[in-house]
Amino acid sequence: MTNKPQAGYEPIETASRDEISALQLKRLKWSLGHAYNNVPHYKKKFDAAGVRPDHLKTLSDLKKFPFTTKEDLRQNYPFGMFAVPMEQVVRVHASSGTTGKPVVVGYTKADIDMWANVMARSIYAAGGRSSDIVLVSYGYGLFTGGLGAHYGAERLGATVIPMGGGQTERQVQLIQDFKPDIIMVTPSYVLVIAEEMERQGIDPKKCSLRIGIHGAEPWTEQMRKEIEARFDMDAVDIYGLSEVIGPGVANECVETKDGLTLWEDHFYPEIIDPNSGEPLPDGELGELVFTSLTKEGMPVIRYRTRDLTRLLPGTARSMRRMGKITGRSDDMLIIRGVNVFPSQIEELILKQARLAAIYQIHLSKEGPMDKMDIYVELRPEVSGKLSPADMEAAGHELQHYIKSYIGVSTDVHVLEEGKVERTVVGKARRVVDKRPKG
Repeated sequence: MTNKPQAGYEPIETASRDEISALQLKRLKWSLGHAYNNVPHYKKKFDAAGVRPDHLKTLSDLKKFPFTTKEDLRQNYPFGMFAVPMEQVVRVHASSGTTGKPVVVGYTKADIDMWANVMARSIYAAGGRSSDIVLVSYGYGLFTGGLGAHYGAERLGATVIPMGGGQTERQVQLIQDFKPDIIMVTPSYVLVIAEEMERQGIDPKKCSLRIGIHGAEPWTEQMRKEIEARFDMDAVDIYGLSEVIGPGVANECVETKDGLTLWEDHFYPEIIDPNSGEPLPDGELGELVFTSLTKEGMPVIRYRTRDLTRLLPGTARSMRRMGKITGRSDDMLIIRGVNVFPSQIEELILKQARLAAIYQIHLSKEGPMDKMDIYVELRPEVSGKLSPADMEAAGHELQHYIKSYIGVSTDVHVLEEGKVERTVVGKARRVVDKRPKG
């Protein structure tokens, strides 16, 4: 791949499926061999499963190889999954996990270069160009979001404002003074920025932002509509995870906004049944699994992301798309025997004209039974204008829809604007689980 700024599509983006598959097979053989020969963990797992890299003859043979999980990575903390000597590792990132040891990822110079390229490709797909000014409001540091976005925008040739997360009033000031064309930020936090603008008497629709590239947390089509209506900009989805590379594994194309185009020349996707582990055909909902095709520092083989989605045919590009993440196989809430995903709650909230996309789900015990409370804010335009009876009615309406569509009873508490805990850096805290452990 070229190191020059991206002037348009790379040839692989419009290649035939046969050409893409041939490249994947070639790179997959290399990646399996690289992992087996240089990472003791993979050699042990492959040997235990009775497979070797040379057993891969076709892409479908990948199903013979064992999965990698987050627990595997944590057990090899900090550097046990690296496939190159430390003198070849030029950067280390770590996941922002809240339990257990963080997941540590190492990058060689070539890995950083590849990452910058796929991020530049992603920003271009979102509608960004070298003439744009990009405000990076993802967190910098061990979290991959800020530096991933930063290097990608620079590789594209754009002007970067490395703001990072938080300091909402300053975010608004920079948008007003520097007039960026693009903001790269979590979807929940961009709505916090909109609230701060409105608090200051600024109409977000009239600001300079043309494109929002939003990731790091699942979000719904309803939230996209909310963001686009508040800002009068294109809100585009980006996907990635630290274990695979960081942001830039997949990105929506602004001309279609119909799912995220997977950069399949670097990351090979599978969809599996989360319970049996068996591969599922394209179009079926299941757990997303990735195998890296070009990573040197820390290859991952059949990494279980726990994200639930489906693979779809390419549209704006030749490569396949993935649907929006509908939830995670490991953050599914089981409430009185009913499976509940926070994204389902969010979708119903955003269908209510008076309620905003700022909410938290609180879980507790009422005797032996699970209890779910939802705290949700009014939209800014109605906050302070509704009577307590009207607010209670809005809560009852949402409560009814949750019971009807999801099948679980809940207590809904409708609050004035600014009363629900805000995200400052990174991801929103959507679930507060107060249930006793064990």
